[in-house]
Amino acid sequence: MQATAFRAGQLSIETKSGTILDRMVEARRGAVEHRKRVLPEAALRLGVLKGTPVRDFSATLARNAVNIIAELKKASPSRGVIREAFDPPGLAADLEASGAAALSVLTEEEHFQGSLKDLRDARKAVKLPVLRKDFIFDPWQVWETRANDADSFLLIVAILNDAQLRDLLELGRGLGMEALVEVHTNKELRRAVDAGARIIGVNNRDLKTLEVRMDTSYELVEAIPDECIAVSESGLRTNDDLKKLREAGFDAFLIGEQLMQSPDPAAALRLLLRTGAARSA
Repeated sequence: MQATAFRAGQLSIETKSGTILDRMVEARRGAVEHRKRVLPEAALRLGVLKGTPVRDFSATLARNAVNIIAELKKASPSRGVIREAFDPPGLAADLEASGAAALSVLTEEEHFQGSLKDLRDARKAVKLPVLRKDFIFDPWQVWETRANDADSFLLIVAILNDAQLRDLLELGRGLGMEALVEVHTNKELRRAVDAGARIIGVNNRDLKTLEVRMDTSYELVEAIPDECIAVSESGLRTNDDLKKLREAGFDAFLIGEQLMQSPDPAAALRLLLRTGAARSA
């Protein structure tokens, strides 16, 4: 495939070689281009007008509490299928009842076996705000996100240039959504702050290698402005992990595999919030 002018910082995301992240985003771009031909933006705008009111994702994460964004994820590139019995509305309701502050739902089909239907079904089952987690790089996807009733969406700094990051943040706000802006390095964090991000997620998993390193959160948290909501993502396993990260300055925690691999995700969440390590499958 011939590379186009679209760049993600220094990373060309249209390439048949390169990192795991390159390949996942390349595949996503093809899927998005197909969907754009089938469903024009005008139809999405109509869907937004008919949609449900946005739930306040930012306010939920800013509470003085252990705010866990519980993630519904059937599979991942690093683990394959994580949860065979994947019931988004049932999981969502159980996690809400067990103390989740918000939900995150994977909607990428090829590598995570997710869907927008999973997001809609999960959101209908709860009163919590719901984040759409996907590779989002096109304004059309932001319209698609709100048309499917999501309350927030993920922006990964590593796959966006500065103009795209600002434009997507602004469009989301125009639709009532505040994005979770994900970083992995100091350079990405500076770019997120410069773009005006208000919710900054530090991903302990390097998306280019899929390796998890918890020190990433501790190394970056001091550089997150006080006015921003700080979220630690990936590799969080125990109540002690959450306690230490709260003391370091994090406001919220995105946890997926640790819950989804448990025989009882709701019980695992309750244990994380209260008394110790969550069970593993």
